[in-house]
Amino acid sequence: AQKVFNVKDYGAIEDGNTDNTWSDACKWNGVATVLIPNGTYMLKSVIFNGPCNGSITFEINGVLKAPIDPSMLADQKWINFRYVDKLTINGGGTLNGQGTATRQKCQNDSCQILFTTMVLDFITNGRIENLHSGDSKGGHFIVFGSGNITFTNLTLTSPANNRNTDGIKTSHTNGINITNVKIGTGDDCIAMISGTKNVRIKNVFCGPGHGISVGSLGGGGNPPDLPVEDVVVKNCTFNSSINGVQIKTWPFPLKTPLSVSNFIYEDIVMINVKNPIFINQQYCPKHNCDLTKSSHVQISNVSYKNIRGSSATDIAVNLNCSMELPCQNVTLEDIDLSSSGRDGRQHIKNYCSHVKGFSYGKQIPPSCLPNNKFRTTPLPY
Repeated sequence: AQKVFNVKDYGAIEDGNTDNTWSDACKWNGVATVLIPNGTYMLKSVIFNGPCNGSITFEINGVLKAPIDPSMLADQKWINFRYVDKLTINGGGTLNGQGTATRQKCQNDSCQILFTTMVLDFITNGRIENLHSGDSKGGHFIVFGSGNITFTNLTLTSPANNRNTDGIKTSHTNGINITNVKIGTGDDCIAMISGTKNVRIKNVFCGPGHGISVGSLGGGGNPPDLPVEDVVVKNCTFNSSINGVQIKTWPFPLKTPLSVSNFIYEDIVMINVKNPIFINQQYCPKHNCDLTKSSHVQISNVSYKNIRGSSATDIAVNLNCSMELPCQNVTLEDIDLSSSGRDGRQHIKNYCSHVKGFSYGKQIPPSCLPNNKFRTTPLPY
């Protein structure tokens, strides 16, 4: 049986706080929908806990607004779903994080780490679709400890100068599909960190932002990072972003080296991107690392194919790998990147350090990997 639980029936009023109808919907023995109808509703920090008795849809038709005052939010999260199977979040509505107003209000150290709009913890078979998330305080979506999660037909926007506003960040999750998503933020459009596996990213537009990133990894945290594996990024466009496709690891010794492997980047357009193709195993944003140390993250099986467009700097392909653990089996096939400046391709180049692999097909600018005119063995992944 299907039933709709309308927040207005539970006392929610426009321009006032929404009441939590979740409890009744979660107990429903059937297909339940929590409906936020048209209108604007203020919402403090809320946790929607499962498990639920059936599949459940959280349908946002209206606008949900976060409090400006960060003291009204808890645990660095605004909206948090936990332990739910068969969860759909949709409706065509808007999540308004009011991040710019919060930053203007506090302007001190309490705003260094800001609140994530929506956190999905231990969700299985989840689908987030047809929503707009705007002006987040921190990141837009974080996924942790989950499986089989789809993001589709979303628009995620934050001002480019609002830092730590990642679009979608995933960790300890097996099975992520991201399709038809437009992201413009002040940080990574998509960040895949510790324990992310089996990711398919397709038809994503990124810009402004810091690109689609694996990492950062290997920073020596506790617990230690887990492998990131099996990532495919296809048919994506980057416009005026800091990075395009990026893998970033810290120059930090680890007790046990970390392996990250099996990445395919294919059919990608770069428009005025500062670092279109970037492996950075000396990632150190505060410039306080000992760069004589090597990253203990082993990167292997990385394929870049049919990537074209323009670079905003004079290095189109930058493969800066670990001295102790060189990148293994990196391939570049049909790369055509020109300078977005006036002088076209005159001064643009590629850079390789401690990387083992080959290039195939068109290579503009000339590849820094040895060229094989004929591929003799198929890709092993």
